[in-house]
Amino acid sequence: QVQLVESGGGLVQPGGSLRLSCAASGISFSIYAMGWYRQAPGKQRDLVAAITGSGGTNYAASVEGRFTISRDNARNTVSLQMNSLQPEDTAVYCCNAQRWPERYWGQGTQVTVSS
Repeated sequence: QVQLVESGGGLVQPGGSLRLSCAASGISFSIYAMGWYRQAPGKQRDLVAAITGSGGTNYAASVEGRFTISRDNARNTVSLQMNSLQPEDTAVYCCNAQRWPERYWGQGTQVTVSS
């Protein structure tokens, strides 16, 4: 059974930082592309950042330079370091594992940026 379990969300003031982590089990982690998506209330779910099994990354334009995705294939984890957070970053952040045609999602973790 595949499980993706996110942690690290919470409430942070504008300009602050958070680090999200996702622990994966039930998959051969290193061969899956991993990603972080977010969904704000009333909006669609959008890709925030993704990383291939070999470490190639891509980011949404809105987070480029502020967020960093990384993975540890030995520990089956993927992380998202979020700096300079702004209120518009408020959303539920979900971890995703993908290897066509398979796609798995975590339950999500809430990130709220507010003063």
